[in-house]
Amino acid sequence: MNQRLEQLAASIRNELTEVQRVLGRIEEGWRRARSSADDYYLDAVALNLHGFYGGLERIFERIATVVDGARPSGEHWHQALLQQMAEEVPGVRPAVISASTRTKLDEFRSFRHVARNVYTFHLDPARLERLASGAALGFDSVKPELLAFAEFLEQQAGSG
Repeated sequence: MNQRLEQLAASIRNELTEVQRVLGRIEEGWRRARSSADDYYLDAVALNLHGFYGGLERIFERIATVVDGARPSGEHWHQALLQQMAEEVPGVRPAVISASTRTKLDEFRSFRHVARNVYTFHLDPARLERLASGAALGFDSVKPELLAFAEFLEQQAGSG
């Protein structure tokens, strides 16, 4: 189990690096969308917003599987997984993210579903702007919490 915890901690750090790269693409795509009349940049922003949350959700799924022993299932498993990460599992782990971070990320979770199921030309530009503008704040909130959790995992691996 110690090796699995160390691997999970490394995976969290690696995925955060990738999510940060996606964040840069969101910001650049939005900048280009605002400075041109080319709405294809909005498509790129939407795709990268989907990737932003998808990367975080991959981390959450790994934590649920490796540490908690199970990830939620059913129709609303994405929502339940985000909630699971904001809750302590007594005797197993602290909350992975704070309630305020969960709230910030919930709109990205919700958008992930929209981006997968709606033609991009039907996306609401005002919502894209709100999400593109809020992605950095969401990342600034979740990154230190996930890095602290990675440190927790390494401490657990070292003490086992």
